[in-house]
Amino acid sequence: MAATVTRKGAAFAQHVARVMDKIAPLRLADLSWDNVGLLVEAPSRDNANGLFLTTDLTPRVLEEALGQQPPVGCIIAYHPPIFKPYLRCLSGEDWKQGIILDCIANGISIYSPHSALDNVAGGINDWIAGGLPEVEQVNPIVRRDPMIPGEGQGRLVKLRSPTTVSEIANRLHKQFGIPPTDVRVAFAKNADSVSRVGICAGSGASLLTPIPQEHVDVVVTGEMSHHEVLHCLCRGISVILFGHTNTERQFLTDVLKPKLQSEGFDYVAISIEDRHPLVTWSELAPMDD
Repeated sequence: MAATVTRKGAAFAQHVARVMDKIAPLRLADLSWDNVGLLVEAPSRDNANGLFLTTDLTPRVLEEALGQQPPVGCIIAYHPPIFKPYLRCLSGEDWKQGIILDCIANGISIYSPHSALDNVAGGINDWIAGGLPEVEQVNPIVRRDPMIPGEGQGRLVKLRSPTTVSEIANRLHKQFGIPPTDVRVAFAKNADSVSRVGICAGSGASLLTPIPQEHVDVVVTGEMSHHEVLHCLCRGISVILFGHTNTERQFLTDVLKPKLQSEGFDYVAISIEDRHPLVTWSELAPMDD
């Protein structure tokens, strides 16, 4: 059994980085556009040995993290709060830069796994595939290393027997922990009999739309543009959209938190303020007379 982790400050952050690289190796990230790893290494703070998990690091999420006991020493933010290739300055007038400054001031480091966690075997895309019925075969759409099976971008899933697009939407919305009203579906002509599923967590159009139509019946992702959906439909491919972060958030609870606990981190909290920024308007709007 792994020893309990109680390291402070920079040593704690470095240990988090080593464990996260074991869970989701940074070599699997797409560094042509992504920014992953230990993004902020804050100075030490006494007894700050808590981990805090979130999809997006927003001001409300940071406020929540600052109120945790024991104190948070490192935030693991799936989406990198520092995303641009360079920062000319840090200013509190910019909300993202203000978060970085507040984390440093409060001795909280920041780690982001992003596309490494998508691409690793057993990562987010495999977790999504696991929610499908009668899975027969799962392969990356684009392999990171041809010699290592199971690692790479997106997933192509073959089912043992055909199912319906509606059944896939029903199963996955439950896996993601979201209401059916958050799901958008574009039905192609073959929507009642599909057996080949393309998967990409988050925003998957650039990976999913180039797949030849003979290799996929339906694609599953968080978001696509109007024209990207039409492009799929006109080629006979159905589309299921769940909302960008809705395809990612529940993985933190189902998979990442238990893995971190198995590595000896006793204090692993998950943000309750982290949520999809869009809601269904009809749920909030007053009813017309």
